[in-house]
This record gives sequence, C-alpha cells and structure tokens, in this order.
Amino acid sequence: MTRAKKRLLTSRFEDALVFTAQLHAQQRRKGGQTPYLSHLMSVAALVLEDGGGEDEAIAALLHDSAEDQGGKKALEKIRSLFGNRVAEIVLECSDSMTTPKPRWKARKLQHIEHIRSASPEAQRVISADKLHNARSVLRDLRSLGSSTWDKFLGGKDGTLWYYRAVQQALNHGSKSYLLEELERVITKIEKLA
Repeated sequence: MTRAKKRLLTSRFEDALVFTAQLHAQQRRKGGQTPYLSHLMSVAALVLEDGGGEDEAIAALLHDSAEDQGGKKALEKIRSLFGNRVAEIVLECSDSMTTPKPRWKARKLQHIEHIRSASPEAQRVISADKLHNARSVLRDLRSLGSSTWDKFLGGKDGTLWYYRAVQQALNHGSKSYLLEELERVITKIEKLA
C-alpha cells in the first residue's frame, strides 16, 4: 500500500485566494495598471518558498487587507474566515488600520519599531512583502528612471531610508534567504538612485 502524500495547502488557502481576489479586485499597483493581486500572490509564493506554512501563506495573501480594505472590520472578517493565527499575523504586518492614516513618517517609524518584536511568522511575511516591493522599485528604476520616486509619499530619500530601516529591523532576528535577498536588492536600488 502506498502512502498518500500530505497535501501542503488545503482548501483554506484556495478560499483565501478567492477572498483576496475579490477584496482587491479594483486595486492596482502604485503608478501602474498591474492588478494588486499580483503583489499578494508573489508575497505568498515567497513565503511558501522560504518554508512558511499555510497560515503564513494565507496571511501573506491578506497582509494588506485590513490596512487597505476596511481596518478592524476587515481584520475580524479575516479572523472569522481563516482563524486567529492568520488574523494576528495580518495585524502584525499592518502599519495602520485607521482612516485617514497617520502621517507617513510617524507611521513608518512606529511600524519599524514594531517589526523588531513581531513574531517570526509575521517577520517572514514582512520580509517577503518588502522584497517583492523592492524588486518592483528596482524594475521601475531600470525602466522609468527617477520618475519612479514620484509615486511614493516619502519620495526618493524617504523610500530609500524606509527600505533600509525595515531591512535592519528585520535583521534584528535571524538571517534568512529573504533578508539576504532584500539586502541585495536594496543595495542595487541605492546604487541606481
């Protein structure tokens, strides 16, 4: 008798993918026409490739949902559909759940400080999120040049500072492939900027 392979992702992940696609259906990446869902799927893929489990992958799909799509109400919906652990990771990844959001610099400073004490699961999702974002910035710098910075509230200097500060806050914990890759991409961005 052959032993059946354990399924790595269950129908919970499929449900999360559908929920995420519906929630972010009208959203586009900053300054372009790329569906926002592409970012969320990429972050989930990076989490899975780094060894994250299903809860982390679901949280990766949903990491911007509470922040961008309804605050505490959205977080409670995530909790009811996907459980406490997923909701807690999403909460740890969110830099604000209020509307209007606090001023950019204050919000980023607070989030950077929070990252240092975030759970390992949340740090993995945050690392994957920042890596995918940094790769997008690098791609845009290569194709669009300095106009890339126009789409960021922090502009060139603030964005460069933020990425490096997040990378350093994440390095406070243990090293990983995601963090090494994030550092490499940020260094390339700094050289092109």
